[in-house]
Amino acid sequence: MLQLCRATAEHTRTRVVSEGHWFPAKIDVSGVLADVAPDIDWKRSLSVMQRASLVFVSLVLVHFAWAGSYDPLFVDPNFHPKARDLTVHDTARNRDIPVRIYFPPNDKPAPVVLFSHGLGGSRQGSKFLGERWAARGYLAVFVQHPGSDDLVWKNAPPAERMAALRKAASLENFFLRVGDIRAVLDQLEAWNKSGPLANRMDLTRIGMSGHSFGAVTTQAVSGEMFLMSGTELTDPRIRAAVIMSPSTPESETAERAFGEVKIPWLLMTGTNDVAPIGETDAKARLTVYPALHGAPKYQVVLKNADHSVFADRALPRDRRPGNLNHHRVIRALSTAFWDAYLQDNKDALAWLNGTGPRSVMEPADDWKASPEK
Repeated sequence: MLQLCRATAEHTRTRVVSEGHWFPAKIDVSGVLADVAPDIDWKRSLSVMQRASLVFVSLVLVHFAWAGSYDPLFVDPNFHPKARDLTVHDTARNRDIPVRIYFPPNDKPAPVVLFSHGLGGSRQGSKFLGERWAARGYLAVFVQHPGSDDLVWKNAPPAERMAALRKAASLENFFLRVGDIRAVLDQLEAWNKSGPLANRMDLTRIGMSGHSFGAVTTQAVSGEMFLMSGTELTDPRIRAAVIMSPSTPESETAERAFGEVKIPWLLMTGTNDVAPIGETDAKARLTVYPALHGAPKYQVVLKNADHSVFADRALPRDRRPGNLNHHRVIRALSTAFWDAYLQDNKDALAWLNGTGPRSVMEPADDWKASPEK
């Protein structure tokens, strides 16, 4: 059985939506999810945040001193990303798949990057990535997966929401998600010929990404091997993949699952990357990287980063203040990776394979790169 339990969460009325993870919660008198968090020593918390801010500013200065001709963090300050919500209808499965499209600055055919949300999330999640990738020249397609999206818990009585999420972390929904990615790619090909995205995409340059259950989805369509199906879940249209909170299926060893991957993978995780649903701990997420042998591979492990680091905001279950630099590292590394492997940008590749990543990371963050295959 594949290990499919991946955590996802959203705040409700009392907080801004933050998708990508589920958190333990209690029900307040109004029937909404109330935060469960330990008491905070605010003076100590402020001190920690002040120190984190100083580290962040120092890293920014180091980065600009290094950057030279290639800077993965540069964006036009006058560009304001635009998004459009559309629906893909998969006739073969009679299934509607919501998507959110983030558009790049110009109308030229752009490389395409897909993103698959975690359990209980939606196309609205991880906006910080969609907007940044669009600003860097990519058409970003954020896919929503019915059956394992936010309606799973929104439609359940408050006391039954966690159980509903656990039930949704199923093998059935895994295969539905894989089918969703294929259906979306098929529809993008049709839309590129006529319709709302006509001539807006370079579909010879497609990247796939996802977090948590979305990482499981991304691994499956990007080269993972399964005993039950061989490599038939892999979609050959995908050229590179960014996998946030990776994991190895329970039914396979990492070597058997990932040893035949043929495209570049960038793995992202944190030392506290533990999901409340499922059994994958932070150490287990590190088993994927050494099993990859067939293509360039990269891995970043962010010190003290929780499972929520890939969401737009930290969650109440996180026991320490969010690190201001983590999102910056995620943006920089993912952008450089896309530039290198979707746009064949030699400067981006040199940055990625050289000291560039260290110029944006903190000393305690871990970085591994094996670019030559």
